[in-house]
Amino acid sequence: MNVKTDFPKPYVLLLPLVGMGLFVFLYILAAINYPGGSWNFTDQNGFSFRHNYLCDLLDHYAINGELNTARFFAQAALGALCISIILLWFFLPILFSTKSTNLIIMRWFGVLSLITTLSLASGTHDIIVRIAGVFGAIALIIFFVELYKIQHYKLLMLGIFCLIIFCANYYIYEIGSYIKLLPVLQKITFICFILWFVLLDILLYRKLKL
Repeated sequence: MNVKTDFPKPYVLLLPLVGMGLFVFLYILAAINYPGGSWNFTDQNGFSFRHNYLCDLLDHYAINGELNTARFFAQAALGALCISIILLWFFLPILFSTKSTNLIIMRWFGVLSLITTLSLASGTHDIIVRIAGVFGAIALIIFFVELYKIQHYKLLMLGIFCLIIFCANYYIYEIGSYIKLLPVLQKITFICFILWFVLLDILLYRKLKL
């Protein structure tokens, strides 16, 4: 079954790059404005790369009990990231010459994953992570199959690596083993995924330019 994919102007694919850059900038501002406290050291000053989770910046109150002055920046960062990657997922089928139902499923499960992630600041963190993770994993697996078909092996291997370390995050979080490593692993996972999405976006942009 062939499906129609609308081709945007090439400059539209620059928007995800801007959004991901804005995410990094706003999260740095959030970290600077975080009052303090982590689950390992409740009385620490400020944000710790080693001990704080990125989601700590989204809470109404910091772990040390103070009003979280970082929350506005963290929410804006999360919004910028999710909207950017929603746009990217929507146009990813453009990479493939043969359009199919699988690509429609991939597109909308990817979009649903990011829409669900937007609710992280609602106070239902664990449920949101699980639902978004399932949607995202389905989209990624379909995408990996399609990348394999067109022999984009480097992007495929980087994507599989990202999924593996994401699953490692989830396993550690659920089981509790090596939990002290999780804050650092979480940030490494974000960096890897953002790098992968940037490469995908550049590939899409170049294809549209041609």
